[in-house]
Amino acid sequence: MDLGFRMHAERTPNPNSVKWVLGHALVEGGAGAHFDEPVGEGISPLAARLFSVDGVIGVFVAGNFVTVTKTEEMAWSDLAQAVVDAIKAHVNADDPTFGPDYEPRTAGPEGGLADRIRTILETEVRPAVAQDGGDIIFAGYRDGIVEVYLQGSCAGCPSSTMTLKMGIEERLRQEMPEIQEVVAL
Repeated sequence: MDLGFRMHAERTPNPNSVKWVLGHALVEGGAGAHFDEPVGEGISPLAARLFSVDGVIGVFVAGNFVTVTKTEEMAWSDLAQAVVDAIKAHVNADDPTFGPDYEPRTAGPEGGLADRIRTILETEVRPAVAQDGGDIIFAGYRDGIVEVYLQGSCAGCPSSTMTLKMGIEERLRQEMPEIQEVVAL
């Protein structure tokens, strides 16, 4: 039964990714989840449905959106309807986004400089990359190097290196000159 299903698509800087925004939350609070290979329903019924669509190679779920990444060879015109149908089937089945076997990725270390880095990433960077269908997760800091995970449309995006170096790295250096580099894992 379709209970007022609402969804629209948004382009992202990554031409192989589209952000599908729903009228309700798929994930409550916290970080989203990125899947770059097919998973079973025990991990994520939604991701499992989307990976069953020919040409889908990545799924990122956060808040009220899901970013789907396709192979370069496929055209969005060839798989967009199948993606919409998979998301709609998931919502109408009232299945959970994550299954009992899902284990979220944990954030990096805490305390001191790590907390300052995390605060900037959480309050300034994450909201900006979420608008483009992606996410950034702090993985760690060691010897002047900040390590992050890029997820969703940010993973594999042609402009992600520029964003990482010219945007995120420069912003962190403004507050913490001891930072030498930001790298994606």
